[in-house]
Amino acid sequence: MKSCYMTDSGKVRSHNEDSVTILKNASNEYLLIVADGMGGHRKGEVASSLAVSRLGKRFNDTPSVGSKLDAVNWLNDNINEINAEILEYGENNIDSKGLGTTVVVALLTNDYLIFGNIGDSSGYVIKNKKLHKVTKAHTLVNLLVEAGNLTEEEAKTHPKKNILMKALGVSEKAELDIFDVDMESEAILLCSDGLTNMLSDDQIEKVLINDELDEQEKVEKLIRKCNARGGNDNISIAYLNRVGE
Repeated sequence: MKSCYMTDSGKVRSHNEDSVTILKNASNEYLLIVADGMGGHRKGEVASSLAVSRLGKRFNDTPSVGSKLDAVNWLNDNINEINAEILEYGENNIDSKGLGTTVVVALLTNDYLIFGNIGDSSGYVIKNKKLHKVTKAHTLVNLLVEAGNLTEEEAKTHPKKNILMKALGVSEKAELDIFDVDMESEAILLCSDGLTNMLSDDQIEKVLINDELDEQEKVEKLIRKCNARGGNDNISIAYLNRVGE
């Protein structure tokens, strides 16, 4: 396994509200997390950092996440506790109205690979040198696309494309979408929308399948490309390559 994670403020935002990490526990299980905070005045940074640090600590403190069902329950239980903590923080800090964060996670063990997400950060896998999106964004425009009221092309430039329908810290119940992912996948990519709003899936794929670049060079190149196109948002990437494990 080879991995790299990075976050960058981009070219427009004055501070970074994203958080990202990749962890391995005592059972050689891997947890990848990307969280994209919202709320402004650095409060989005509080929410995303809280989500990543809390989930990461609980993973490190867990000898094994167990079976696939155990892992799904572990993710949902922890995400709900973290959601409650973010809500409590917002209630106790009067300047933190609107505090919240997206979360996308991947859990890889010897037996399974599962993704979970809430919000519009994205999870992908590479299989047979092709990039495949796994997660679905919890946005207003995505609901309209699924209902047939918008095309995917119209959604990309829709004025309300960033309106979230789900996130941590928004309501008392936080429910992850869970995806059972093909174990034959060669690599895992998690990212905030600072990447996907700047680069197409084809552009991302072209960088990630370049065998002349190592993991860090791939992540750095994706961030450079986003910033070259304007860097309108924070950019966070967690990338794990399973080839040669």
